Amino acid sequence: MSSVIWYLYEFARKSWAEKFAAAKSEPEIMEAPSRFRDFPEVRKEYCIACGACTAACPAPMAIKLVRTSDSAHEDGITYPVINNRGCIRCGFCAEVCPTDPKTLLCGENHLIREEFTILPVDKMFVIDDYLCIRCKKCLKACSQVAGAISEVDKKMVIDQSKCIGCGECIKNCPVKGAVKGIYINHVEEQKEIINMVVDTLEARIEADQDKIKKLEPEEVYKIDLPINELIKKAREIIPNDELIRDSIEKITDRMKMRILTWDDEKCTNCRLCTSECPSGAITYDKDKGVQRNPDKCLKCSICYQTCPFGVAGLYVARFLLTDTSLKDGVIQITLKPSQLPIRS
Repeated sequence: MSSVIWYLYEFARKSWAEKFAAAKSEPEIMEAPSRFRDFPEVRKEYCIACGACTAACPAPMAIKLVRTSDSAHEDGITYPVINNRGCIRCGFCAEVCPTDPKTLLCGENHLIREEFTILPVDKMFVIDDYLCIRCKKCLKACSQVAGAISEVDKKMVIDQSKCIGCGECIKNCPVKGAVKGIYINHVEEQKEIINMVVDTLEARIEADQDKIKKLEPEEVYKIDLPINELIKKAREIIPNDELIRDSIEKITDRMKMRILTWDDEKCTNCRLCTSECPSGAITYDKDKGVQRNPDKCLKCSICYQTCPFGVAGLYVARFLLTDTSLKDGVIQITLKPSQLPIRS
């Protein structure tokens, strides 16, 4: 009987009723260890809207970028919002966040070190020192991520471990091609496209060899090559127009091609060139005389500099993509005689 009275007494207490109505664990039970990863904490004032967190998140709809409205006094800010119903607390968003201090905090992860944090991007940016003029506009444009671009030994260098792939460097560079976006994936397809384009350019120049041979020392010869056929062939390799356009631009921005012509009518079979040719491309046959095999030719220009009769002609070709649209793009080919001296 006494036990029943005790139970009734306990249930009647106000403190028990309050605990029953708002049941929760005691604070000491909820104390998390140092490495516990809770839902990410967002510190919106540090966000630079790079989108690294959304790209790294493996859970659909767990994180998204939002932007506040502009006011009369200041522009709105962009920052990530976490959906706790979708978030799996993996911590990837905090690991790839490039800001310092971090925009996203998600507890300590003792397995991740900052130097090995990899941003999940398809394109990485590099600086072509051959074309760079050291104006440092890329460095100024990249001021939001400290150390992503720096000057090392008087050369501008991009630190891939810190670069967030925003592309501001390439937008602000005044020299076309000095900053390049390199696609990390589909490397073999890119090689195939580049080889196809180079072979097509060589074949187009080869078709005009008779006209090129007649160029005067300071004369320039121009050819316009529409890229529509190149695009059709490239799409058969990989149906990615952005990658195709990027690959063609890299060729036209950087490539300088040597063109070697051969005039059999001027040859006297003196055979000075046959002994000098390093690849065996020029040979002598008693019946046919001096013969050149274009497939073995390195275009090293030794025959051009050796021959006293002008049998070999050397020209330099440069390229420019005049319109970056895939529909109306044209590669402008410019050739002029080489200025290399001829041995006497």
